[in-house]
Amino acid sequence: MPAPSKTPWSDGLRFAFGTLTVFPVRVSRWDRDAARAGMLCAPLAGLAVGLCAAVPGVLLLGLGAGPLVAAVASVAVPAVLTRGLHLDGLADTADGLGSGKPAEDALRIMKQSDIGPFGVVAVVLVLLAQVAAVARGYGDSWERGVFAVVVAGVVARVALTLAARGGVAAARPEGLGAAVAGVVPGVGAVVVPVLVAAVAAGGAAVLGLGWGGVCLAVAGVVLGVGGGEVLLRRCVGRFGGVTGDVFGAVAEAAGTGCLTVLVLGR
Repeated sequence: MPAPSKTPWSDGLRFAFGTLTVFPVRVSRWDRDAARAGMLCAPLAGLAVGLCAAVPGVLLLGLGAGPLVAAVASVAVPAVLTRGLHLDGLADTADGLGSGKPAEDALRIMKQSDIGPFGVVAVVLVLLAQVAAVARGYGDSWERGVFAVVVAGVVARVALTLAARGGVAAARPEGLGAAVAGVVPGVGAVVVPVLVAAVAAGGAAVLGLGWGGVCLAVAGVVLGVGGGEVLLRRCVGRFGGVTGDVFGAVAEAAGTGCLTVLVLGR
């Protein structure tokens, strides 16, 4: 189990925002303690990304552009704010998993700059699913759409916190995966998703989404994180550990799963 971190939370926030977003934040420390605090703060970076993604969606709805156009804008913003790295990680991971080759060869495929057919299909399907889900949310009400976008942004990063927990090894000795693999203590891996689920349920209640909305909020967090966990375990078993690409793929899987759950029903 990792030793308790003595890193100031300000360093953790810098690490989270500096590595997971394009916000102009300078990462002052790159050691394991800073990585631990940073991965625990990852959901806060997701909150910022989600809020930024909701803004153009609401503006376009107000201008009469319609739910589909608003959804495209809200899905595009996270891609921009993450430099497209999560989508790139999804594509590379899909190519590695789909190659059917031994771990070493699959990891080499993932490092190549080009994207293969598995990667293209994975990215297209994920983006289509995200746009469709957000459009459904905006079509019901702007509150429901914003709630789905923001919560999904947070859940995608909760999955990163869990992927960096103790016991999950790095597949390579270098890169972001090696820097953050195994840094999150077990208690943090439990407390963070529970706290996020509680806050999401409270947010649904405040927005007046009813008991159904509260239940969907909790289910969205649980099933979104669960989907990310399924992919994580598959990648660890296939590649022998995590890489930066795997982290990106896990985030996209969790966020997409959460979005899908949050817009179910009426």
